[in-house]
Amino acid sequence: MIENEKEVQEVGQAEDSLVMHYTHHEEELHDVESEDHHAVDYTGFTKSELVNAVKELVRDENFKKVDQALKDIKPLFDEIRATERNTALDRFKADGGIEEDFEYRLDELDHAFDATVKLIRDRRNAYFKNLESQRNENLRKKNEILENLRALIDGEDNANSFNAFKEMQQAWKQVGPVPPAHVKTLWANYNALIDRFYDHRNIYFELKELDRKKNLEAKLELCVRAEQLAVRENIKDAVKELNELHNEFKHIGPVPKEDQETVWQRFKAASDAVYARRDEFVAGMQAELKANFESKSKIADEVQSYLQFTTDRIKDWNQKTQEILELQKRWDSVGGTPRAKSKDLNKKFWSAFKQFFHNKNQFFKKLDEERDKNLKAKQQLLARAIELKTSEDWNKTSLELKQLQAQWKEIGPVPERQREKIYKEFKEACDFFFDQRRGLQEKADQEQEENLKRKESIIDELIAAAVAGNTSVEQLNQLQGQFNDVGFVPKNMIASVKQRFAEAVEKYVQSISGLSESDREQTLLQSQLYGLKNDPQAERKLFHKEQNLRKQIQKAENDLSTLRNNLEFFGRSKNAAKLKEEFKDKIETANQHLLQLKKQLKLLKSV
Repeated sequence: MIENEKEVQEVGQAEDSLVMHYTHHEEELHDVESEDHHAVDYTGFTKSELVNAVKELVRDENFKKVDQALKDIKPLFDEIRATERNTALDRFKADGGIEEDFEYRLDELDHAFDATVKLIRDRRNAYFKNLESQRNENLRKKNEILENLRALIDGEDNANSFNAFKEMQQAWKQVGPVPPAHVKTLWANYNALIDRFYDHRNIYFELKELDRKKNLEAKLELCVRAEQLAVRENIKDAVKELNELHNEFKHIGPVPKEDQETVWQRFKAASDAVYARRDEFVAGMQAELKANFESKSKIADEVQSYLQFTTDRIKDWNQKTQEILELQKRWDSVGGTPRAKSKDLNKKFWSAFKQFFHNKNQFFKKLDEERDKNLKAKQQLLARAIELKTSEDWNKTSLELKQLQAQWKEIGPVPERQREKIYKEFKEACDFFFDQRRGLQEKADQEQEENLKRKESIIDELIAAAVAGNTSVEQLNQLQGQFNDVGFVPKNMIASVKQRFAEAVEKYVQSISGLSESDREQTLLQSQLYGLKNDPQAERKLFHKEQNLRKQIQKAENDLSTLRNNLEFFGRSKNAAKLKEEFKDKIETANQHLLQLKKQLKLLKSV
């Protein structure tokens, strides 16, 4: 009996050893897989994305995976929260507050994150507390079964003993796992008691042998199923199912002694085959993780060049943004990396990534400030343009609006959302004024064309009268009055019309009969002065005319004085009679010229 109990204990210990050996490697496989499949890189997540990530964890029953994810997520969220708090504190102090009075208020995302993390931890604690309680209850149940089994063995044999024995075996099998520290002892005691039951009841020897043969058949079936797992495509599922087979193998009772080692070695060999594939899978996974690490290290090195990038051109920022986003796509497309190295590698990549976008945000923040300043300047120009658009001071307003347009171009861009609106309003104000002026100008142009025709008609009339000899001073004055009463002509025709009119008047005066040369000059002068009187620059031109006449008078007076002095010189000469007569004629002519000039000056001053 003692030998049987020892044999059972040894077999049980061998089976337990294999199960523990498998369990260790199953955990190793899970760790390697989790490095690949858990490898969600939370480093680049926003605050809102981190909150959504922890909410997703609430539904996950794999608490080992959940714990690892929380270990990655919480420091990142705490860092964002600390940054927000420091920013709020700086703003509070900038507004005149003191740090001791500062109270940071959590936002909805903060409350959601804290509540979700607490819920996960409460569920985890409740799960493991319940698991521990259930295992302790299972330990109590199995100890109770062992006590009942001992009582059955030590009691009197009867017709119901075997049935009661089988019921206890079934009850034992249905009880769940117990605390790991008690597993070996429980199984050793259970198997020893089973063997004692059969040894003490020789009358059931045949039943015992039959039962062991059934156990052998059951274990051989498990061996076949275990051997099939060696070719299962999904190694993870294969390992999981192998674990379940081990549990079944363990709960099946003893087999005939001559078959114990054979069936055990066959089952162990099938398990080793699966384990060998697991080793191959883990090695391949570790090689892949190493290759991923090298790939991501290169990408992390590349992104460092963007750390200190700066420019004052939007186009360059946009180009670099596209480049760094492509690097992010490459980073995301690479799988997981060894967990021990992931934290530092992620920090290296995401620190540079975030710094680039921080620098970009600072640039556009400054740009927005400049554009807001430009907007205020353009709003002032717009307000002035609206004031001027109804003005009828065409020349002055036109000049000022053109100056406003030039200033508008120099100011620079405004915020995009305001660009079209404010430009449209400014353009409408300017267009309104210039359209009004253009309408009046078109009307004025038509009038000037009509005026040109009327003046040309008067010129033609003057020329026709001069050719016909039907001329008089009165008619000249009448026609000149009509000419001057006609309004403006097109600017490009002013000079030619004046020239033609002056030539026509001169021709007309020359054709007037009965006028002396002096009268003709007087008439021409009167005509010229009459024309100057209606000239926009009459005052300036009359002034120049007066100055010119005064210079001519002064010169004529000087010439006359010289002639008189010369005449006196000839008066003392004996043979100068003829010369004296010539000089007297010259003096008379000069005197008449002087009188004519003074007459013209007098006429000019009367205008």
